[in-house]
Amino acid sequence: MSAKFGLIGAPSSAAGHWPGMEKAPTFLRLAGLPERLREAGATVVDHGDLPVIRWRADLENPGAQNLDLVVAYLVEIADRIDKAVEAGETPILIGGECTITIGAVAGLLRNVDDLGLVYLDGHVDLNTPASTSSGILDSMGMAHMLGQEGSLDLLSHLGPRYPMLEPDKVIYFGHNEGKMNDVEIEYLARYGMAAYPISVFEGSVKRLAEQALAGLDGVGAFLLHFDVDVIRFKDFPIANVPIHNQGLTFDQAIEALGVFLASPACVGLVITEINPDHANEELGKRFTAGIAHAIATRLSSQVGV
Repeated sequence: MSAKFGLIGAPSSAAGHWPGMEKAPTFLRLAGLPERLREAGATVVDHGDLPVIRWRADLENPGAQNLDLVVAYLVEIADRIDKAVEAGETPILIGGECTITIGAVAGLLRNVDDLGLVYLDGHVDLNTPASTSSGILDSMGMAHMLGQEGSLDLLSHLGPRYPMLEPDKVIYFGHNEGKMNDVEIEYLARYGMAAYPISVFEGSVKRLAEQALAGLDGVGAFLLHFDVDVIRFKDFPIANVPIHNQGLTFDQAIEALGVFLASPACVGLVITEINPDHANEELGKRFTAGIAHAIATRLSSQVGV
């Protein structure tokens, strides 16, 4: 478990609903993320950002908007993640929209055979172009990593194996059941994945996070996906697609993040769905301080190991 982190920016909103998320890596850097991490005791290697890709209406491909653009970007992300891991770094990927996690998983799979995923997210993202008319790939990441029926080969076969993830190595944490459509409800039940919806949370989330981790005891390593829409928008308005009055508080989200990051099996972190147009400088500073606090929890857990 390395105390050296590779910071990689993925400034893309191409798979999203609208522009805005492409500004997130710059927003987090201006809010002091690298400095905060170093103050927490981390060694940070900042690899900079991939090219900025802004959302655009794709009228020629309404069922899978900007697919070719997104796939090419995910291949670049996979290469960056692969290089960071080979250099002995724990990657921190800052985006950008949720599809970037597909690239992160693809990159990690080049180095880690037994890979799981903790999905800290307000949504379950189990759609495919066959199940929704929106064509927004941002809601389809998990379906493609699991090789769900109706998935697009260009996304589902991005990694060195197919499917990229096995259901019994995936944990959902903090999703909103009211935001699931019928297809997502069906597939979540069919896969039988461990799931901790927002309806079971009250007060401290530490116990539930520890319980979730226990379900990954047999998994050699896992990636932590953190979509900020898991935080109720009223408490901390930073997400691209707000869930206004339901979700974790900001403090609960950071507490869960700290529990998951402290696990020796956690081999990377992806932060997604920040839209700086919804935020301000103060929120940015609070957010980066929270991430640094969670990283400090990880580093303190290494003492004496």
